[in-house]
Amino acid sequence: MKKEKPRAPRNRTISLTEAERLKYRSRLLRLNGPVALDRVQNRTICQDLFEALDYLPSSFVDLAFIDPPYNLNKTFNLTTFREMESDKYERWLESWLKKLRRLLKPTASVYICGDWKSSGAIFNVARLYFRLRNRITWEREKGRGASRNWKNCSEDIWFATVSNDYYFNLEAVKLKRRVMAPYRDPSGRPKDWSEETGGRFRVTHPSNLWSDLTVPFWSMPENTDHPTQKPEKLLARIILASSRPGDLVFDPFLGSGTTSVVAKKLGRRYLGVEVDEYYCCLAEKRLELAEQDKSIQGYEDGVFWERNTLADRKLMNRK
Repeated sequence: MKKEKPRAPRNRTISLTEAERLKYRSRLLRLNGPVALDRVQNRTICQDLFEALDYLPSSFVDLAFIDPPYNLNKTFNLTTFREMESDKYERWLESWLKKLRRLLKPTASVYICGDWKSSGAIFNVARLYFRLRNRITWEREKGRGASRNWKNCSEDIWFATVSNDYYFNLEAVKLKRRVMAPYRDPSGRPKDWSEETGGRFRVTHPSNLWSDLTVPFWSMPENTDHPTQKPEKLLARIILASSRPGDLVFDPFLGSGTTSVVAKKLGRRYLGVEVDEYYCCLAEKRLELAEQDKSIQGYEDGVFWERNTLADRKLMNRK
């Protein structure tokens, strides 16, 4: 890892001292043969995915969240992924996805992330091994954009299942939105909305278009230096919808640990595989921090709040 630059006083990005790297390194696993589930659950495996997959047990995963490198040139600390021709990228996807299939329970759900360039390849490969249910598009409002193209501010997540027997809890992932047109019934009572401190709100069912997420940045306590870190709020929505308390959530491209951290906060078991040791240590530090703070920004009182509305509500409560 490159030497870190001094950070501004208000910068809350999680980093590691050399002493912490040594501390968390000792907690990491590296597999050299088949293992039982009790040895790997609630752990971080620091290893190449192709090595680790062959040693993991069969049919133990309830939910898999997969955020592979997209088909573009990208550097992840000491590792660089190079853009490929689309058919070659599909072959790369299939090379590990067909092995990962063995780890899933017959009732398991799978979520696979991609951008506009990789989404088609993911569809072509995933449909060979799973039953595709939906494509989620979420707004990734970050960055300045290109000068001669539309700004790329969305990503896709393919939702699939192993079979027709799967778990989905719609009630656990309701969204709280600000009401723009507060209709009332003939007696004057609010129709499907409520008057609360901070405004008028309605609790609604979520769609496959997610516009209430904030990509982690320097002032957020969940932020790390990982270049493609997903928001904890995004993982919370997926984990609550597609797993029960106590289920095992698996992430084969763990990065800085968001999937494992949110699974822990929500009372699930977890397992993550990540090839980069620095990111693995970051994940372990975040898991330790989660023991003291189980909050998830944007998720409170059992509902997901629309972007900025929860902050407005708390501000009104202080007045």
